[in-house]
Amino acid sequence: MNKLKIGALALAVAMATAGCADMSETQRGTAMGAGAGAVLGGLVGGIAGPGGAGRTAAGAAIGAAIGAVGGNIWSKHMQDQKMAMERATAGTNVQVTQTADNRLKVNVPADTGFATGRADINPALRPILDQLASSLAQNPAALIEVYGHTDSTGTDAINGPLSRQRAQNVSSYLSSRGIAPNRITMDGLGSSQPLVANDTAANRAMNRRVEIYTREQAPQ
Repeated sequence: MNKLKIGALALAVAMATAGCADMSETQRGTAMGAGAGAVLGGLVGGIAGPGGAGRTAAGAAIGAAIGAVGGNIWSKHMQDQKMAMERATAGTNVQVTQTADNRLKVNVPADTGFATGRADINPALRPILDQLASSLAQNPAALIEVYGHTDSTGTDAINGPLSRQRAQNVSSYLSSRGIAPNRITMDGLGSSQPLVANDTAANRAMNRRVEIYTREQAPQ
């Protein structure tokens, strides 16, 4: 790719992502998607055939449009849900974040959600799940994924079923609060996806968790 193509591509990416620091999270997510699409589109345009910088810039523009709307979307519903969950989890160890692919992630560490070696939902987690169910009821387009995790203590024969039961209990609790079961998928991943090394008690506590994701897909 010659300098003209690179320059056109850089311009397209800069235009797609300029001013992200001053954007809302909704706007920032769209802009970042546009930027990623621009990179891919520009590369495809530059490789596909003759046409020089014009082809590269056109590919970048098309890619930006696709990237801005593809995959999961971050709508006002999602932003409102994030704010509601941040209020509900204030003062707890539960973390609420927007992921790079525009999902809302609620990370529930074991000390908030479950007793060691058990799958019963702690009383402290119930009002948080109540708020999550309430916000999900306001956004019927959203789908939910629940994943249980353990640390590496014990065997897979113990960790797998325990992580699945924790995820199942969270899913069942949300269903009991009015969320249709067909909106929820769940799985137990045991100790296969640690956040940090399982080399200290504090790290193992971080790895014992349930992750709840909410996503709203872009229209097909």
